[in-house]
Amino acid sequence: MKNIKAVLFDLDGTLLDTLEDLYLADLEAMRHFGYPEHTMDDVRRFVGNGLRKLTERSLPEGKDDPGLEEVFRYLASYYRAHAADHAVPYDGILNLMEKLKNDGIRMAVLSNKPDEDTKRLCEKFFRGYTEINRGAIEGIALKPAAHPVHELLKDMGLRPEEAIYAGDSEVDIMTAKNAGLRCVSVTWGFRSAQALRDAGATVLVNTPDEFYTWIHNEEEYHEN
Repeated sequence: MKNIKAVLFDLDGTLLDTLEDLYLADLEAMRHFGYPEHTMDDVRRFVGNGLRKLTERSLPEGKDDPGLEEVFRYLASYYRAHAADHAVPYDGILNLMEKLKNDGIRMAVLSNKPDEDTKRLCEKFFRGYTEINRGAIEGIALKPAAHPVHELLKDMGLRPEEAIYAGDSEVDIMTAKNAGLRCVSVTWGFRSAQALRDAGATVLVNTPDEFYTWIHNEEEYHEN
């Protein structure tokens, strides 16, 4: 299996469909402070870099909006209370993880979602599959920085060439590149296949079953 010992997964849009809860948190924050509301497709485009960046992208003046800090705290607090209301693993994900576990391939999650939320969701849905679940921690760089990937690999006792990174966005493609990992881009999440190609994706898979096939037959999946 090409020396693959572990898969590092993104969470939102890769393992879990969390869009509705993120959208509702954004909607609640915009309504509470009297800002223009956004559609779910808007929020789909806004996510990927953490809740603070979601807040920035939602506000009329972005990072220069005078209400940014207050809105961010409100949105983050609301989301923390409702992060699991509608979240659900994508079809086939649990089966994929079961097969990877049976193959002896280790799994971990690295997300830009707040660390507390990441751990709570992974404990609920992926207990027994992922050995480390890590989200955004204040003062530590977010993806696409290489540092959080390298720290996670260090904690697992692995080298970059022994792991692959799986995600659904341009952030994940950049993360893998910066950290020196192979990247598998999934098309069932928050970005289209074309958007992933435009961002430099070299391996695209359309289903968890295709992902598993790639693990065993990389040569069948040339650059897309």
